[in-house]
Amino acid sequence: MTATSPTALLEIALPVPLRRHFDYLPPVDISPEQITNLLPGVLIRVPFGRQELVGVLLRVKTASEQPSHKLRAALAVIDTEPALDQELLDLCLWAADYYQCAAGEALQTALPVLLRQGDPAQLRGEAVFTLTTEGKGLPVGGLKRAPKQAALLAALQTQPHLTRAQLEQLDIPRTIATTLIDKGLVHIITLAPDYTPPTGPLLGEPSLTLSEEQQAAFDQIDYNRFKTYLLDGATGSGKTEIYLQAIEETLKKGKQALVLVPEIGLTPQTLQRFQRRFNLPVVALHSGLNDRERLDAWLQARAGIARIIIGTRSALFTPLKAPGIIIIDEEHDGSFKQQDGFRYSARDLAAMRAHRLNIPLILGSATPSLETLHNAHQGRYQHLRLQARAGKAKPPEIQLLDIRGEILHEGFSQASIEAIGDNLRKGNQALVFLNRRGYAPALECHDCGWLANCNHCDARMTVHQTPRHLHCHHCDHQRALPKRCPSCNSSNIRPLGQGTERSELVLQELFPDYKVIRVDRDSTRNKNSMQKLLADVHSGEPCILIGTQMLAKGHHFENVTLVVIIDADAGLFSTDFRGPERMGQLLLQVAGRAGRAEKPGRVLLQSNHTDHPLVQTLVYQGYHALAELILQERHITQLPPFRHLALLRAESKHAQVAVAFLQQARQLAEAIQAPSPLLSYLGPLPAMMEKRGDRYRYQLQISAAQRKSLQLLLGQLALQLEAHPLASKVRWSLDVDPQEMA
Repeated sequence: MTATSPTALLEIALPVPLRRHFDYLPPVDISPEQITNLLPGVLIRVPFGRQELVGVLLRVKTASEQPSHKLRAALAVIDTEPALDQELLDLCLWAADYYQCAAGEALQTALPVLLRQGDPAQLRGEAVFTLTTEGKGLPVGGLKRAPKQAALLAALQTQPHLTRAQLEQLDIPRTIATTLIDKGLVHIITLAPDYTPPTGPLLGEPSLTLSEEQQAAFDQIDYNRFKTYLLDGATGSGKTEIYLQAIEETLKKGKQALVLVPEIGLTPQTLQRFQRRFNLPVVALHSGLNDRERLDAWLQARAGIARIIIGTRSALFTPLKAPGIIIIDEEHDGSFKQQDGFRYSARDLAAMRAHRLNIPLILGSATPSLETLHNAHQGRYQHLRLQARAGKAKPPEIQLLDIRGEILHEGFSQASIEAIGDNLRKGNQALVFLNRRGYAPALECHDCGWLANCNHCDARMTVHQTPRHLHCHHCDHQRALPKRCPSCNSSNIRPLGQGTERSELVLQELFPDYKVIRVDRDSTRNKNSMQKLLADVHSGEPCILIGTQMLAKGHHFENVTLVVIIDADAGLFSTDFRGPERMGQLLLQVAGRAGRAEKPGRVLLQSNHTDHPLVQTLVYQGYHALAELILQERHITQLPPFRHLALLRAESKHAQVAVAFLQQARQLAEAIQAPSPLLSYLGPLPAMMEKRGDRYRYQLQISAAQRKSLQLLLGQLALQLEAHPLASKVRWSLDVDPQEMA
């Protein structure tokens, strides 16, 4: 029964996993006029059970399905200005419907942490370092005996002030600034909240001259309307220069640019390149920032102070005062898909946002995803090809090394070792790629065959040496290395296989006169650690880089002329249908690090399956031939992009409970829409890793010929599952357009 409330009511989305909105009475200390003036997107603190939550106002209304005497009053309006404008609010609500997520959880994703906690969305003045009168009087090149102090002084002599973030980018510790403050040469001032740098030339350094191929691609971009462009360029072909010049055109129109990159590690170097090019505020948004830094950057973008915003996946939800263009670099990268909670794809959602804003979207990649290529083939995206490397750089020579039957030295073939040594002696750098962290992927008893398995997952424990321990990379369980085999009590237990940590030690033994630099999740945990590790590489001195896929994305190493891929077969026999596609993307992205400057590059792929059709196609015909081959297979097997998928996942400490939930979910789904060639069901089936973190994991796969019919089914099914008796006994989630079948 609907009861009419005597006063205005607030309809609010709360950060809870329930697919519904909540009605509240207004706060007691707010006038009726203030209530009617409240706009959607305002943040409001409310009581919820025994706790307090911060929700997003969706609308002010006069009636509720709940009796008025059961409604509670909101506690406070946090800020009368909407945190999310109507454009972002509508985008998040659309995405919540599409990805089958509670609206409140989707809206929370779009908000910086401090706003979620109830802080007001107020710009604050930024504390910056600037020269005192005495500091300005020092000659250029002063303080030569203190290089770091001299570097800070030189930087402040070329620009009016430096932020703390800029100090970090220059690798100048704050203690250096403190020293100069004590000397009276530098002091701290606070900029006004709405401070904008003085106007001057737009460019800090001149644009590069585009090649004919680059120019032809650049000339096709229309900045006055929505269109999606696939900038499909070989590694080193100059995609970033096209981004920069497209942003220049956007800035000339008084608009803002939003640039998404896949990894935090890429953000600082991208930020530096953009800051060198443009004399306008550029901000970064990623999880490596503290909460206050992230909120400040977000507010500067909303106010229009920040003209270029660079960030990772969630930066897509940055409010823009004057949106002009969205660019997604390495669009194929899986990190653009959120894998828990609000399981959105930043790439796909960027297309929707650009469409609603009527602005261009550029998707850039040397190895485009098959979905994006298919859209280009169908004419939905404009396909811009760059096939030649920029300048005098030539594509690297790729050579297959058949290692079947060969005695390897800790995973390295003799040909690879000799090639690395020869490359170093010529004064060049080498990159060794191995996509496995740790010292070794397994620990084995050589007498009885026992393997160190995780007690909580269907996975082996990885051996780490620094510090020495066993580590499960799936559930994060850790334990000490055993001295004896727990099965037969033998002391003959040995690491099995290669990890980056082990390869680092091997390379250091083989080439003691050269620096070996390891880049993986373990070596780059600390803030700015990636920049510090890569500083030696950018110096140009001969060295060896050893690392995981973190090295494959977007890095420009001018002196790397040799790439050695230790295990080129990973992904060939994956149980995930996307395995071969990802293998091709990863191998060519890594190979693209070689020979990016004037020196020729060479790539060695160690493989036990050199005659495999996919390997042969990739090496001798290139990624696009491989992509066409896989697309043909996908068409025959009716897999994405030719059909649309959703995964209903369930996990429980008891396998039978998860299976029962999915069995009943399938019955409910089939009652809504019976199986047919247009919509089919598969499962319940165990996940690829059935047990992880002490929970048994199963999934139901739903496949549809049309996106609309899939959405109609999922919308009804989600509401029925939410009310199902078994729903409270399992963890369940819907993943629309899944990128991981695990």
